[in-house]
Amino acid sequence: MPFSHHSHSGEFCLHAKDTLRGIIETAIMKGMKVLALTEHMPRDQQEDLYPEEVLAAEITIFDLGRMFADYYAAALHLRDQYAQNIHILVGFEIDYIRPSSVQLIQRLQQDYKFDLFVGSVHHVNSIPIDFDKKMYIEAQESCGGTEELLFQAYFDAQLEMLVQLEPPIVAHFDLIRLFSDNSDLDLHLWPHVWEKVERNVQYIVDYGGLFELNSASFRKGWNEPYPRRDICELILSKGGRFTFSDDSHGMAQVGLNYHELLQFAESLGVAKIHYLQRLPTGRVAIDCLGPCQVHSITLAELRQDDFFKLCVTE
Repeated sequence: MPFSHHSHSGEFCLHAKDTLRGIIETAIMKGMKVLALTEHMPRDQQEDLYPEEVLAAEITIFDLGRMFADYYAAALHLRDQYAQNIHILVGFEIDYIRPSSVQLIQRLQQDYKFDLFVGSVHHVNSIPIDFDKKMYIEAQESCGGTEELLFQAYFDAQLEMLVQLEPPIVAHFDLIRLFSDNSDLDLHLWPHVWEKVERNVQYIVDYGGLFELNSASFRKGWNEPYPRRDICELILSKGGRFTFSDDSHGMAQVGLNYHELLQFAESLGVAKIHYLQRLPTGRVAIDCLGPCQVHSITLAELRQDDFFKLCVTE
């Protein structure tokens, strides 16, 4: 029973493609049983708009808020429409930019009734670290000029997000590596960075969050998912729990590189992969993250699923 807990559509995200309906129908066609819709949260400061939003579409922060409301309404409608075909979770991807981001996120959680949210950090010192190399270097310079200092600042920001919000799913744990000249460096070689990685992993394990094995890194030239093997081995050693996500930004990316994701999990010695399902109204369960119950499936069972005969591998 394959699943993805992280997805985007071109209907509500400028750097994605295709409609939300198209994403869902592609997931059904490929045999997915659980799909989380997680469009980006709106940002509330004009300075946080990306160049693509300012130059190409002349988007304002007010437009982002309206788009998010439209997304939520569309997602609820589609969840009901396709309920017999796939278990849809309606959520959003948060973006911790600065301490005040927490109040915005909490307000969104009050205004909307989401099934889950995915915890992400895309900025260091309010500068994007995964948009392009130029901005990555700007963020690095803001931290003192070295990648080691940038990585330390990233994991400190991530801890702030974790402590304040405790997201059910932590997205692309080591996204900071994307534009690094040392993206495959074993982080043990930077002891001060590794201490922060260990600290953050332990915090997530302690509150029971799921670590996303994110296959998007494969399509960006990596030979491993987010997070890389050094961090995954640490997570395993501490009893952490993994889930699968494709972080799709279009129909062609739904389930993309899941064969590689499964092989990577097997090579780690992961026994089970976890996933979320929304609890019916009035039901209670022991292992829950928000309104969702945590389920699991063994890798052996997952490999036998018909999905792996259908999903795209290149």
